[in-house]
Amino acid sequence: MTELDRYAYPHRVLHWLVAAVLLLVLPIGLTLGYLGFEGAVRWFGEPMTNLLYTTHKTLGVTMLILMTLRLISRLGFVVPIHDPPLHPFQRVLSTSVHHLLYLTLLVMPIIGWLATASGGFPVQFFHWNLPGLIGENEALSERLFLVHGWLGWVILGLVALHIAGALFHWWIKRDGVMKRMSLF
Repeated sequence: MTELDRYAYPHRVLHWLVAAVLLLVLPIGLTLGYLGFEGAVRWFGEPMTNLLYTTHKTLGVTMLILMTLRLISRLGFVVPIHDPPLHPFQRVLSTSVHHLLYLTLLVMPIIGWLATASGGFPVQFFHWNLPGLIGENEALSERLFLVHGWLGWVILGLVALHIAGALFHWWIKRDGVMKRMSLF
């Protein structure tokens, strides 16, 4: 495998940064979504619950930044072709999962931002409060948080498919696909 067979280095770095943020933000979000604020306070106490919410929002804004950079990187650098070429079914599945991941990982933090703002809660990035972008609307907030939660499960399923495909290529096909996105 030559350097031409790999994604550009900035794209590879962004891929793994997104993966690291997702590894943190998704379990926190799914836990908070399942427990709700009151349930999280019962389980973790109010200070830890507030820290979890702030961390989740900070990671969400970080994800939005990383995915925007990743989209720019994807558009700015040539995507290497598969050598050997993928079977048509694998190509369609791979492309679909990747495009859906890009879409959901860009839309998810935006919906979270809007849900938070419309619920009258601060949109936090570390200790800074960001502009809410929209006014308070409790009914809208509830609907957006519902969509936000469902998108979390969709992302979990897409990530599972992505990892399964990567492991299939690494352990079964042994066709070098994993090296295309490796950092080293």
